[in-house]
Amino acid sequence: MSGSTRFSRLRWLSRRGMKELDVLFEAFLEKHQQALAGGAFPDLESFLANEDDQLWDWLQLSRTPPRDEWAELVAQMRREFV
Repeated sequence: MSGSTRFSRLRWLSRRGMKELDVLFEAFLEKHQQALAGGAFPDLESFLANEDDQLWDWLQLSRTPPRDEWAELVAQMRREFV
């Protein structure tokens, strides 16, 4: 998959039904556009496959931590945007 194709796919997957997640993911994609197109954050697609309420719960320091494979991604999003 080319870099621009991956980035376009991530942009589509990050469109959510929850405005707060839309804003957060849009900012994350914009800030990391080149890195994402180059293959950074390889687990982002599987992370975005989760339900909105679960994503929001993880990003808001819930009592239930995300799966280990997403822990660093969630920590980075929290540091940058939450």
